[in-house]
Amino acid sequence: MTLFAMRGWNGLMAVLRWSSIVVLAFMMLTIFYDTLMRYTFSAPTSWSLEINSFLLVYMAVVSAAEAQRHDAHIRITFFRNKLPIRFQALLGIAAGLLGVLFCGILVWRGGLMAFKAWEYGERVSSAFGTPMVYPYALIPVGFGALALQFLIDTLSTCHQLARPTIQRDNANDENPEP
Repeated sequence: MTLFAMRGWNGLMAVLRWSSIVVLAFMMLTIFYDTLMRYTFSAPTSWSLEINSFLLVYMAVVSAAEAQRHDAHIRITFFRNKLPIRFQALLGIAAGLLGVLFCGILVWRGGLMAFKAWEYGERVSSAFGTPMVYPYALIPVGFGALALQFLIDTLSTCHQLARPTIQRDNANDENPEP
């Protein structure tokens, strides 16, 4: 990818990362407030559970691309690590393409859900009455970012597979080159 595109992507990831931090801090404050009101004053809030449920969805889907970017998702690598490096790379490419396909489907379906919620004016049936277009819109945004990260990872793996770096152990090399 071009340097300009990667800078833009890094900037978007920074915005999503910091917004997730702010959302987490807000969730902590509102849950503390609701707990205080509920158990100290016997006056629970009517909005805390609803808002924090939607913010939890935000944390899950928006942070997924950042987790993928830092290779922080949980996976079992015992068998994969026993395979040759080239086959591991091919498996990585296949997984990345499947990830892009899966995320693409979720972007499409999530976008349809958000559009329908906006079109019909759907709201949560609670006192707060949150418009459902907002939580539904998180799905295409989060999975769109995850799809782009899968694509970046896949292209990076393809590039590494096409131009493998030679790693040598100079301590075991008879005639090291300067």
